[in-house]
Amino acid sequence: MTISAVAPHHHADVSGGWLRAATFGAMDGLVTNIALIAGVGGGGVSRPTLILTGVAGLVAGAISMGLGEYTSVRTQNDQVAAELDKELHELRVNPEGEAAELVEMWTARGLPADLARQVADVLKDNPEQALRVHAQEELGVVPDELPSPWTAAFSSFVCFSIGAVVPLLTYLLGFDSLWLALAVGGAGLFTAGVLVARFTRQNWWRSGSRQLLLGAAAAAATYLIGLLFK
Repeated sequence: MTISAVAPHHHADVSGGWLRAATFGAMDGLVTNIALIAGVGGGGVSRPTLILTGVAGLVAGAISMGLGEYTSVRTQNDQVAAELDKELHELRVNPEGEAAELVEMWTARGLPADLARQVADVLKDNPEQALRVHAQEELGVVPDELPSPWTAAFSSFVCFSIGAVVPLLTYLLGFDSLWLALAVGGAGLFTAGVLVARFTRQNWWRSGSRQLLLGAAAAAATYLIGLLFK
């Protein structure tokens, strides 16, 4: 009988915290500055004023996104750490009760009761390893694979800046057409959607079109407001 070797395979890093922050930052940068430029452009402001508005939106938004990502991820990690401390305390003062919790959860999923009890008893003598299992089972997290707040903040800051500069490119290059700037911004939105599809293995055309339509809706709303106050 021939035993086939297990084919090696690799998974993407889904716990580092950078992809969500980078995607959110890039999309937010694109939509924010496209909508901002559409709004002030619809109001008939001059090219220098529009550039100043776009640059101010870029800087303010990038800083806000970076700080927001750092704070949110740090807060989440602190909350997880507090729950882990509570769980570790329970594992040390009431190992039997915590082992019984694992047995109950595993048997509810179809694991034989005797096997669940054997594994829980082994973990009972190793609180640190038991903590990892309880964290996965009860909290849905891996204690040593929590996302980095600094990675999330940096990814969001950089990607927001890149996204926000796209609709400004034509003005920075000397052109004075609002529609050209919005077209470039739309192309950026579609491209960003395609890149997201590459990471998530989704249909690239659908992903790009979805981002383009969402950005167009935001730009249309602010453009109408600009016309109203022109």
